[in-house]
Amino acid sequence: MVIELLKFQVDPNLRETFIQKDAEIWTTALAKYPGFLSKEVWINPNNPSEVTFIIRWATREQWQAISQADLAAIDNKFGQALGKNFQMIESAEYQVRKFPYT
Repeated sequence: MVIELLKFQVDPNLRETFIQKDAEIWTTALAKYPGFLSKEVWINPNNPSEVTFIIRWATREQWQAISQADLAAIDNKFGQALGKNFQMIESAEYQVRKFPYT
């Protein structure tokens, strides 16, 4: 399993709208692709402008198979719905490490 971590800085007054629009647009779109497993939204109780998404993919290959054209179209739709009241501040990839217990 692969974890995609995306962290955003969002106007605190628009945080809930940002989360709702992300669910409507991004999560709905990504869920249609093979390999999408789940998505969590994490909010920072000490920083109301910070929103983190944890997206789980079955394999890196399935995640990376999404075309750039598809991603751009989804991003454009999200930008039109929300404007530019947010900024991505971190993007990372993690693999779940599995090892035998002895």
